[in-house]
Amino acid sequence: MTISLAARDPATGALGMVLTSSSPAVAARCPHLRAGVGAVSSQNVTNPALGPLMLDALARGASARDAVATAVEHDPAIAYRQLAAVDAEGTVAGFSGERALGVHAIAAGDQAIAAGNLLADPGVPRAMLDAYAASRAGSFEERLLEGLLGALAAGGEEGPVRAAGLAVVEAVPWPVTDLRVDDAAQPAGELARILALWLPQKRAYLLRATDPASAPAFAATPDSPTTTARPRED
Repeated sequence: MTISLAARDPATGALGMVLTSSSPAVAARCPHLRAGVGAVSSQNVTNPALGPLMLDALARGASARDAVATAVEHDPAIAYRQLAAVDAEGTVAGFSGERALGVHAIAAGDQAIAAGNLLADPGVPRAMLDAYAASRAGSFEERLLEGLLGALAAGGEEGPVRAAGLAVVEAVPWPVTDLRVDDAAQPAGELARILALWLPQKRAYLLRATDPASAPAFAATPDSPTTTARPRED
């Protein structure tokens, strides 16, 4: 029911994840990220508790492989789970239980891993990785999005997807990007629209938290036609 890509940006050390699913609100359950620690996904028949468990293992110094092994040992229903992880060094690991749904596959690449179940084709995770690696977009977020679009172009899920999400963590404790489409006929397209709106304002919102005196005023946007003299309140 889910296709995901977790990656570490080699240029910045940022960690990110993008995913889509036929299930609503997938980004509320499957992706788990922690700055300087890792990005992990618990999917298929999802157990959200496995995300923090893997991140805690990574924070204690475990590798991605050991963090996934910890989750496998912890969950008595692990046969139903699919897991993916990338750690702060870019090491990746994945797991698919023998009761994972439909066609399922995992593909590992350079500091990135893609996983999916109920797939239209077993090559979808590899196509996702290839599209991400081939992207020449300017931001990590845009490269992750292109990975998602590559997965959908390769067939995506067996049925229509309805939800999507994209998150990135950098040097602060919270996600610097955390975008969600909980239900839409074209969730990837809606995610792309929201990302295009978000990216020009991303750094300004970060400055509002870390150094508000130097935060710039926001420019006008189509949804907010009036330019303000200072950053708008949340």
